[in-house]
Amino acid sequence: MGIGLRLSNQASLDLVRGDELSLFKRWLMENQAYVFTMNGFPYGGFHHTRVKDQVHAPDWTTGDRVEYTLRLFGILEALMPEGGGAGGGDGAFPPDAGISTSPLSYRHWFTSPGQLQEARAIATRHILSVAEQLIRIHRSSGKLLHLDIEPEPDGLLETGAEFIEWFEEDLLPAGRVFLASTFSCTGAEAESLLKEHIRLCYDVCHFAIGYESHRDVMRELAGKGIKIGKIQISAALKAMIPADTRRAAIRQGFAACNEPVYLHQVVAKQADGSLLRYPDLPEALADFDRPTVQEWRAHFHVPIFLSDFGSLQSTRQDISEVLALQQERPVTQHLEVETYTWEVLPAEMRLPLDESIIRELQWVKDELTTTNE
Repeated sequence: MGIGLRLSNQASLDLVRGDELSLFKRWLMENQAYVFTMNGFPYGGFHHTRVKDQVHAPDWTTGDRVEYTLRLFGILEALMPEGGGAGGGDGAFPPDAGISTSPLSYRHWFTSPGQLQEARAIATRHILSVAEQLIRIHRSSGKLLHLDIEPEPDGLLETGAEFIEWFEEDLLPAGRVFLASTFSCTGAEAESLLKEHIRLCYDVCHFAIGYESHRDVMRELAGKGIKIGKIQISAALKAMIPADTRRAAIRQGFAACNEPVYLHQVVAKQADGSLLRYPDLPEALADFDRPTVQEWRAHFHVPIFLSDFGSLQSTRQDISEVLALQQERPVTQHLEVETYTWEVLPAEMRLPLDESIIRELQWVKDELTTTNE
């Protein structure tokens, strides 16, 4: 059983104390489980507490984020299975492992273009310092580890296009110089190292919220030699906004998901194809009657085994499309189902947690079987 592990900063500190890590490794072996990826995005608590924009804190402009991420990589290196064996789908463990992370920062924390650019520059330098350590780990242990940047609404990197622009305009120019000097290699070799150790976390929910073309994004990434570290299989809420009496039920459906723990950014598509972005559901609901809007998509990770939620629907079809593209041209060995909103779902959407997880994994297995036929 492959596990996508999440450790808060405090949990990571606890796990490296004494023989805790050895005990956890033994537990994994006894339960025939292995860790193939980690979620290094939330630094602090992520359940039973108000998270909202603080999910990005501390961001990549801080040393705390660097220290936390490097500690996670140390844990992942220790947990990563050696060579072959059961797991990985084809009889062997995946040869690499990755950690997903924040898209540099939260854009609404910065009030001017100058502040945004400075944050990008500092974050890029810090990410390069992590890349340096991952290269050293690979050379000393043979274990290939990568940091997977996860664009999301209102992140400093919000879309596939913004990630690619940052990768080409910020990361590669600075990285060629830094790594060429650090490892006494050519600029081309430095670029190759960067593309191995810094990758994209393809969260299907986030790309669907932005109405992005999955085929176009994946084609552009492949053309530029930028790798996808993992695909996070997740679904958002959506609804077409009609001009008739159904509007009230649709508004009520979204209002029922307006809870205080997580950010639920909304991206609305207008009749002319342009997009309106709202930082959270309250701001969007206050503007619900805007007549030019034809569709809403909201950042609310709903169970992927359902496609209809009363007056609302999910973006599950986007998952089917991405999995079909993955079958057509595999881009990663790492597929991670990521639904984390179980505790804040409206009551009518809740099911026993074990049953829900089983249904999610079974739906993905069935979908992969279908697309492979």
